[in-house]
Amino acid sequence: MTEVIENFPGFPGGIETIELIKRMQEQVAALGVNIASEEAIEIDCKFKTVKTNAATHSAGAIIIATGAHPRKIGVPGEDELTGRGVSYCATCDAPLYRNKDIVIVGGGNAMAEEALYLTRFAKSVNIIHRREQLRASPILQEKLKKNKKIKFTLSSIIMEINGSSRVESVKIKDLNTTQEKNIQCDGIFIYIGYLPDTILVKDKLKLDGNGFIISGDDLSTSEEGIFACGDCRNKTLYQVINACGDGAVAADSEYKYLANRD
Repeated sequence: MTEVIENFPGFPGGIETIELIKRMQEQVAALGVNIASEEAIEIDCKFKTVKTNAATHSAGAIIIATGAHPRKIGVPGEDELTGRGVSYCATCDAPLYRNKDIVIVGGGNAMAEEALYLTRFAKSVNIIHRREQLRASPILQEKLKKNKKIKFTLSSIIMEINGSSRVESVKIKDLNTTQEKNIQCDGIFIYIGYLPDTILVKDKLKLDGNGFIISGDDLSTSEEGIFACGDCRNKTLYQVINACGDGAVAADSEYKYLANRD
């Protein structure tokens, strides 16, 4: 979802996402771990099998790391400019917008926290929300109002995201007057929620109200021998660094589970 990862330890100035993935794959391959590039179609949590589009794999335990994806607005230009001015993670991409004019979409606490974070880097932050009032907590709203870099465009929705190779502007519509206008900006951050990729374990594992896998401190799930790590589980921060930490905990827990079973 982003061209460069700025917040992974050991890479001052950041590293291209593709390059980081390549290095991780090479490191794992050097340990003799097999990587099967197959699409998982069905998981049997009780019998520990994973059916893919090519085979059925059996195991003593399974770690689910299917991730999550940001909820999209669904307007023209969003998909085309994702990673080129369209972002869903301020803590990931904010340093790329130093002294830039940006737009942020949403109205909840997550949006408010990220908007405040963005002001550390951006020249201006324009909050666009479809309702007349934000849903964020009163304390956060007060902080937003006091910040001179932040302005509000309420009762408005995004109609289009424009730009040839990068985001250059967004078209908005005022829901009260129905008038449309373009707002010049260098980037747009979208905060209208995340959707977990947990369809494979729906009705098989305990999920929270938003569909994220509920896991314990050892990342065990409601089914014995099934562990979850990364953005598919309920958590408070979605970054590469703590997803990697999750992976270490899940792998250690799985190892102990298999050792005790034997």
